[in-house]
Amino acid sequence: MRLLKHALIAAALVSPAAMIPANAMSIKSPDAKSGDKPDVKPTGPAAIGSDGNNPAPAPKKKKKSAVEKQSHNGFRDGYEKAYTLIYDAQDYAAGIVTLRALARDDHPDVANLIGYASRKLGRTEDAKLWYEKALAADPAHTRTWQYYGMWQLEMGNRATAEEYVERIRLICGPCEDYSSLRDALDGNIVY
Repeated sequence: MRLLKHALIAAALVSPAAMIPANAMSIKSPDAKSGDKPDVKPTGPAAIGSDGNNPAPAPKKKKKSAVEKQSHNGFRDGYEKAYTLIYDAQDYAAGIVTLRALARDDHPDVANLIGYASRKLGRTEDAKLWYEKALAADPAHTRTWQYYGMWQLEMGNRATAEEYVERIRLICGPCEDYSSLRDALDGNIVY
């Protein structure tokens, strides 16, 4: 089962363009009046992947340096620590300090979580600024639209929250973020 999972992931990563023969995409055709010939197929090393029989080699992935891996792992670990502080321990102030220490305020997940923690601390204007920062970084960040919709409800802006739930629906359909904000709008959850 694990092998099948990895095979499916690998297949999904293959670019659709790499699976189409190069000459199949050509829009040049022979011109009967001028006698032009269709594009000539290259020979030798340039022929790899040009006829569909010899697939082009996959581009080599750039390996991350040890510093990049350490930086990514440090970010992930710091984010997970902040997440636990905020959601599990409800220590919103410590969570914000941990997130700010990551020095990645431009990351939509970081900015959104700072906005959420700020909202829980009653810092409504700070929360608004952080939600807007998260959406500037990623306008399709549905979790931010959800949390910002909750903020709008708290501020008494029901119509704006309705707009946000529609944005979420357009981005991800009836996903978890959509359902959560929809439930809040319908009075089925406390936010």
